[in-house]
Amino acid sequence: MSEPRPKPERQAQLAYSEQMAAMRDEQKRRAKAAKLLAVLRHVLGRDEQTGLQGLVVADIGCSQGFIADELARAGAAHTYGVDIDEPGLAVARERFGDRVEFVLAPGEALPWPDQSVDVAVFNHIYEHVVDPDAVLADVRRVLRPGGLLYLGLGNRLGVMEPHYDLPFLSWLPQRAADRYVRVFGKADSYYESYRTRPGLRRMLADWHVLDYSLSVVAEPERFADDGLVPGPVAKLPGAALAVTLPLLPTYLWVASPSPLTARGPALRVPPRPVRTALSARWA
Repeated sequence: MSEPRPKPERQAQLAYSEQMAAMRDEQKRRAKAAKLLAVLRHVLGRDEQTGLQGLVVADIGCSQGFIADELARAGAAHTYGVDIDEPGLAVARERFGDRVEFVLAPGEALPWPDQSVDVAVFNHIYEHVVDPDAVLADVRRVLRPGGLLYLGLGNRLGVMEPHYDLPFLSWLPQRAADRYVRVFGKADSYYESYRTRPGLRRMLADWHVLDYSLSVVAEPERFADDGLVPGPVAKLPGAALAVTLPLLPTYLWVASPSPLTARGPALRVPPRPVRTALSARWA
């Protein structure tokens, strides 16, 4: 299946927190933060007490700031939240501005010097931005050598489209997807642009990547996960779980400009290296 191409007239989604109620759901946003923090602690080899202590952390696409606030509470030395969502940032500054520095800026022009950030979070954002490749290139610029990028990545082949609750929506060509959301009264057009797993590997071609998706599926209690797949599936052996990878609705990846090794304790299903163009050159 070829990757979808953004429509020529595609524009940035301004004030997204006012359009999408899920961005204002504090409980669910903080639950997502608990999961991503558990993954970051594992790859860093830290516990809940040491968390993100001493690190400069940036939440890219922070909206109303719930995840950025959790990053700050995890002990980050300095926490940034960046977005183009002006109303969302106004709410974030009002509530969390004493702990987080919120910045209005596009992801492809991050307002920080080269190699100045230790950890960046790009959680379920790539399908919304006009040019995710440009955003990732600028994230790579600001990350320090050995820095980490946490990625929550929706899969184009996930059966249920999470924004509109319509099955197979993301599988369709653009015109068919537009008609689909209109017929069900969900929107005038289908904006989001997902990639398949091979497409995501190409998007991360310049990174070393560890895939925590099956690690989280296999041990949801360790990673504060609400269940990517049904419980009986999660109990399958690692080799059997791997068969589900192409259709998982979400991939949880940690990437770095440098070779990457998880420092946390052994897992039932260890994080899997993702073969990218960069990692292939190091092999």
